[in-house]
Amino acid sequence: MAFSKMLQIYTTVFLSMLHFAISQIDRTGWTVTADSFQPGNEPAKAIDGNTSTFWHTAFSPTNAPLPHNITVNMAKSYYVTSVTYQPRQDGNSNGNIGQHMVMLSMDGTTWSPAAIGTYIDDSTVKSTAFVATPAQYVRVVGLTEAGNRGPWTSMSEINVFASSTYTPASNSLGQWTTTVDFPLVPAAAAVLANGKVLTWSSFSPNTFSGSPGTGFTVTATYDPVAGVVSQRTVTNTQHDMFCPGLSMDATGRPVVTGGNDASKTSIYSPSADAWTAGPSMQLARGYQASATLSDGRTFVIGGSWSGGSGGKNGEIYDPTANTWSLLSGCPVAPMLTADTQGVYRQDNHGWLFGWKNGSVFQAGPSKAMNWYGTAASGSTTAAGLRGTDTDSMCGVAIMYDAVAGKILTAGGSPNYQNSDATTNAHVITIGAPGVKPTVVSVGSMAYARAFHNGIVLPNGQVLIVGGQAYAVPFSDATSVFNAELWDPTTLKFTTLNPAVIPRNYHSIGLLLPDATVISGGGGVCGSCSTNHDDAEIFTPPYLFNSDGSRATRPSITSVSATSVKVGAKITITMNTAVTSFSLIRQGSTTHTVNTDQRRIPLTPTASGLTYTVTVPSDSGVALPGYWMLFALNSAGVPSIATTVLIMNS
Repeated sequence: MAFSKMLQIYTTVFLSMLHFAISQIDRTGWTVTADSFQPGNEPAKAIDGNTSTFWHTAFSPTNAPLPHNITVNMAKSYYVTSVTYQPRQDGNSNGNIGQHMVMLSMDGTTWSPAAIGTYIDDSTVKSTAFVATPAQYVRVVGLTEAGNRGPWTSMSEINVFASSTYTPASNSLGQWTTTVDFPLVPAAAAVLANGKVLTWSSFSPNTFSGSPGTGFTVTATYDPVAGVVSQRTVTNTQHDMFCPGLSMDATGRPVVTGGNDASKTSIYSPSADAWTAGPSMQLARGYQASATLSDGRTFVIGGSWSGGSGGKNGEIYDPTANTWSLLSGCPVAPMLTADTQGVYRQDNHGWLFGWKNGSVFQAGPSKAMNWYGTAASGSTTAAGLRGTDTDSMCGVAIMYDAVAGKILTAGGSPNYQNSDATTNAHVITIGAPGVKPTVVSVGSMAYARAFHNGIVLPNGQVLIVGGQAYAVPFSDATSVFNAELWDPTTLKFTTLNPAVIPRNYHSIGLLLPDATVISGGGGVCGSCSTNHDDAEIFTPPYLFNSDGSRATRPSITSVSATSVKVGAKITITMNTAVTSFSLIRQGSTTHTVNTDQRRIPLTPTASGLTYTVTVPSDSGVALPGYWMLFALNSAGVPSIATTVLIMNS
């Protein structure tokens, strides 16, 4: 296919991803410079419209060292929204950009980052979209060569896109800031004890079908502090981890079960930076729910997407014995939805919460709720209906106050696909295991959503991002771009600023240790137009003053211990006065489900700038594992978190 036709098709697809009108900027009058070039491969070749030519950094008589940069002067300013990078098209991959930065400037002197990340090492056009920003200059910095073949950077074509209008977003409604480019579609993710974000897709960066069960998985890790995305293909566990169950265990290890390789278990150790194979499950599964228990074991149930349909009853993983055991007393039947596609969809993505005495509360997505006990061969107790709610497949459930047993549920749709989402929201309050909870309908979301993500914040508010009004996998139609913020005091939602990129089926959302949120992914559908190999960072309103300026954050200067048992006291020294603290368990998510995140509000006793808080004494409330400890001042501004390991007594 001729490049001009290919670019036309690509541009049409790319523009259709965005929810605002943008156009490609005419490159007439542009000038371009670079830190280095090989004679015959000058930087001007990157804007000549000819894909048989390209800019290439110097390699003769000697190689110019990385990093490299190319800078475009567009002659006047535009409201820049995105940049596309076309690697060289001559069949040679030398110089393909890997780790990179996209920078913007009005004067060519003062630069601000629009995006960071890592591009996939292939010849396809790479797109980086971000919040509209006034700029005359665009700079792409190549930090690494994508295949580590040498210290080069090359580029066939660069194009810039802009919006015709620009209205600065109000900081009082939060801000979408840096875009993070990934060398894959992040369909699953976990926040690690070291603050990094581990993500993965399938055996391929952007497709799951065609060769399922290949025995390997493409992963990428984002380091928010260094601003770097690294990549790795995991082969040693012989596990394609697409569409798995996922839980963070008592030592902070992601335990990944089933999916494309439906019986497998893989476990990642952040401290060793290594994956190991766990034992196979008793039942092969995909789309199952998974939850860490008060005693550190892992409970899974459901999962008829792969490994056969029906009968996906509960089983449990014991990390000490390193074995899976079926729980005959934990049948999946009571938690099935009435999905029109049958059990293939009816047992998917359960909303599970590990609770007291090894119990598990199932809050949804079926309108019927249940308690599961995990002692001996297990037990099941009906917990009633979730008020007047419908089945809410691919909705969200977030434990925003674990001490009080408070869970917010929001959205979802009666059927997995081709189904209208709802705006419904409820607060469930659980107490003793086996006892029917209370359910209260609260103010609805402004937007109907399915395939969205819900993230609890340090102040107890819940951020809702992404989703679509009519649930269709691998579609960005009816996408919802505006975030919403739920307040546990008013029980109402506030509409916040819109994201740039759709986040629907196979998207992720997680709280980061700096109290911002990463929202990314969507797609994994091969050559479709809805693959989103990136993420956006959202800065919530609590990090801004009322005048829109950045709030001054309190800082934790020391803690008495970063490894404590339930019921223990922690003494915290601050640099300034604060009024409250909270613990939020580090989250993991795939397919809207995050059974790991939960928040514990902490009321301190104070002596000057030294504060003492007490961890709850019940390990069903304070689940074992790694937690983020936040301090908040009187204005509700959170600190950067200190990571704390909570252990059983």
